Amino acid sequence: MKLAGMALSVVLTPAMTMASTAVTQSQFPPRTVRDLIEICAPAKEDPMMTAAINYCHGFAQGAVLVEEAHEGQPSERKLFCLPSPRPAAGSEITNFISWANALPARLDEPAVDGMFMYLAETYPCPQTATGAQAATGKRRPR
Repeated sequence: MKLAGMALSVVLTPAMTMASTAVTQSQFPPRTVRDLIEICAPAKEDPMMTAAINYCHGFAQGAVLVEEAHEGQPSERKLFCLPSPRPAAGSEITNFISWANALPARLDEPAVDGMFMYLAETYPCPQTATGAQAATGKRRPR
């Protein structure tokens, strides 16, 4: 089975090599969005670069896999809906970093919350009668 989370894989690009400090083991697991960004954008010469990029890839893919696991539960409201075709590999980590930096208060959010907020804002699910009901907790009048 090909995992949809593969679309969120990380590809190191020059734009992502802007971290100012070296990644340290104490940043794993990341506590805040700021920590996650530092892990996802290590300097090319950082001795922890490979570990950081691999961790970042797994973190993003893990968020998608958790949501996909919930898709089998009809009563659960989906947090986000990835488009088909999936986003290009590497594009989402760069976009996540831009999204987080656009509103500095996001940087102090818990890392996992920040990843899910990004995905929910970037890929909202279409509103359906059932989805609207689930989102508000109210039944639609008949």
